[in-house]
Amino acid sequence: MLVPTTLLAQQHYATFTERYAPFPVRVVMLSRFVTPKELQRVLEEIAAGKVDIVIGTHRLLQKDVVFADLGLLVVDEEQRFGVAHKERLKQLKTSVDVLTMTATPIPRTLEMSMGGIRDMSVIDTPPEDRHPVLTFVGEASEETKARAIRREMLREGQTFYVHNQVQDIDVVAGRVRQLVPEARVGVVRLLIEFVLIHHLLVIGQRRWWRRRRRPHRL
Repeated sequence: MLVPTTLLAQQHYATFTERYAPFPVRVVMLSRFVTPKELQRVLEEIAAGKVDIVIGTHRLLQKDVVFADLGLLVVDEEQRFGVAHKERLKQLKTSVDVLTMTATPIPRTLEMSMGGIRDMSVIDTPPEDRHPVLTFVGEASEETKARAIRREMLREGQTFYVHNQVQDIDVVAGRVRQLVPEARVGVVRLLIEFVLIHHLLVIGQRRWWRRRRRPHRL
C-alpha cells in the first residue's frame, strides 16, 4: 500500500496490524521514521517473500525495494503523487493488479473511469468509528476554542491547532495551555527535528490505539 504521508502510513499500519492480529499475516511499514537497521531488515524480508503486506510512503518507490512476488498495489490518495512517482508506478503496474483510492480524483483518472477504460467503485459507507466532518465558521473566541478542544479530549482524540506564523507559534501554544490546562500540548513546525515529530504525532497515535483497544467498563 502506497500512501503520501508518514502519518497516514502510521495510521494504516496500526489499522492493518490490529485487524490481521488473529491471522498469520506479516505487516511492515516503510517510512522515514524507520531506523536504518530496521529498514535493512525489512528490505531483506520483502525481497525474500517473508512479508505479506507492506505499507509505506514514497520510500516504496525507490529502486532498492525489490518485491518477491507483488500481486496487488494499492495507492491511497492518488492525486498527491507527482509525475516522477507516476512513472515509477507504471513500471510496477505492468504485471500486478492496481487499486487507486481518492476522494478527489485527478481529471485523467476520472475520465478513464467514466469512459469505461478503468473500473470505478464508490464507497458511501464511512469506516468504523469515523465521524462526519463538521465545519463551523464564526467569530474567533477563546471560549469556543477551549470547548472544541475539550470535546475532542472527551472522545480520546487529538486536536490539530493550525497557526500561520512560526515566529509566535510558541506564544500561541502557551495560550492554548492556559485555555485547557489538562491537555498535553506539543508544537510542530516545518523546521522541527523529525525525531520530535515522531514523538509528538506517531507516539500519540499509538497511545490512542492502545486506549481504543481497552475494554470499556459499564
